[in-house]
Amino acid sequence: MRIATWNVNSLKARSDAVERWLVRAEPDVMLMQETKLADEDAPEMPFRMAGYELVHHGEGRWNGVAIASKVGATDIVTNFGDGPVRDSSAGSAVAVAEDDFDPFDEARMVSAVCGGIRFVSLYAPNGRVVGSPFYEGKLRWFERVRAWLDTAASPDEPLVLAGDLNATPSDADVWSAARAHGGTHVSRPERAALAALREWGLVDAYRTVAGDAPGRFSWWDYRAGNFHRNEGMRIDLVYVTRPVAERIVWAEIDREARKGPPIPSDHAPVVVDLDERGKPFEAGWEGALGRIAARTRPRR
Repeated sequence: MRIATWNVNSLKARSDAVERWLVRAEPDVMLMQETKLADEDAPEMPFRMAGYELVHHGEGRWNGVAIASKVGATDIVTNFGDGPVRDSSAGSAVAVAEDDFDPFDEARMVSAVCGGIRFVSLYAPNGRVVGSPFYEGKLRWFERVRAWLDTAASPDEPLVLAGDLNATPSDADVWSAARAHGGTHVSRPERAALAALREWGLVDAYRTVAGDAPGRFSWWDYRAGNFHRNEGMRIDLVYVTRPVAERIVWAEIDREARKGPPIPSDHAPVVVDLDERGKPFEAGWEGALGRIAARTRPRR
């Protein structure tokens, strides 16, 4: 089974890129984030024509999560089972006042059982500025993830919790710990929130294959040539329980999918293979890291 997660940064704007990538990588289950669609606008037919069942949880214009599965999708849960989310189709989520911000009003969680595994697609709040109401809301949201695991799941059962978690597990997951120090995505409370998920019984699937090697990221800001200098972060994570971890045979971040034209998502897909290798594809890291090192090598 091939598992993938990808923040597509608008499923409507990136529909062609997503369809091409499904052909390129042939995942059996793909988790998506930031679809920016209401449920009634989700492109169910194109996915069905490609052989996938689509489960979508969205609010329109902002956020939104989905699961595309070739191996069925049952026992669907949205928003941690806490009820409906706010409909943002009529207004901008960016305009929400700080004091009114509540991440539980947003479409950030969908789960389904696919091929005997419980999959959870997550899109964590960004947090904006450390100490702000948005940041405090982000930490509360992570607490809700852990509480849901405590009450609705077991580390002894097959589970994949993955998506754009908007936090880095360690300094190896950011281009420069010194330059990023003190900001969101690298703060101690955010990393503690990720550690709490691992302490529950989850394993970082990518690190089981890649080890502690630095320099492999899944997100790069659109601005200032960050992608070409590889100034990124690994914030798209695939966390799995031990029964799934024992089946991992390969994992990779598809850097090539971060390229255009047209304008790509600012995230790259993360891919994990269980039991046997899936369809081969060239992720583009080896040549890229060599070119990046040559460009950034200090001149004599």
